[in-house]
Amino acid sequence: MRIVYGIDVGGSGIKGAPVDIEAGRLVQPRTRIETPHPATPTAVYDTIEAILGTDPGKVGQDGPIGVAVPAVVVHGITRTAANIDPEWVGEDARTALTERLNRPVIVLNDADAAGFAEMRYGTGRGVDGVVILLTFGTGIGSAIFVDGSLVPNTELGHLEFRGGIAEAAAAARLVERDELDLEEWARTVDEFLHRLDRVFSPQLIVFGGGISKRFDDYAGWLTVSCDVVPAELRNDAGIVGAAVAAARA
Repeated sequence: MRIVYGIDVGGSGIKGAPVDIEAGRLVQPRTRIETPHPATPTAVYDTIEAILGTDPGKVGQDGPIGVAVPAVVVHGITRTAANIDPEWVGEDARTALTERLNRPVIVLNDADAAGFAEMRYGTGRGVDGVVILLTFGTGIGSAIFVDGSLVPNTELGHLEFRGGIAEAAAAARLVERDELDLEEWARTVDEFLHRLDRVFSPQLIVFGGGISKRFDDYAGWLTVSCDVVPAELRNDAGIVGAAVAAARA
């Protein structure tokens, strides 16, 4: 068993746990702390340290750590700031966290991390062609794989849609905050999926994020022609994928 620690930074919560990267599962319950506001790099780094400090056994903390963030990440530098503070734009997060935690840190886009997990252990395992994973939460994250290889840093949630961007109309937060009922939300999401289907012709679309656990409640309103399935790892996918990315690096 090889254990690597994974951290998933979200718009509402930051979660972390040690991961058995051979089995693709958490080896102990994850720790979750609400995302600080404002979610500046320093405030998020403080929260990550607090999460690591809640594990007295330091399981999986003597090697590399993977950190997934809601941003485009190029060579450890965050180039955008989706649902976090604008100070993240241009932040060398990999260097800052490596120096602060005194161990190697890999930083990657949060949806890419979830995609790694689903392609290795979940619903995307063994699927050829184009696979799109969408994470529905505060925004909409995306990861695209072609024959198992990642196209990094796609931001399909920021595509033009209904005069704005897709996540403004179809993010899961709209259901969680009672701004849309589930049927209206699902029909909006279905319209978005049809647009993705016309452009990418995917073999599979995987639903991630916390709302994926309610998939059976809204699947009947999804009419897109390709296969659409919920993520197997559900809300743990970002943690698992971040750990996988750290182990691979």
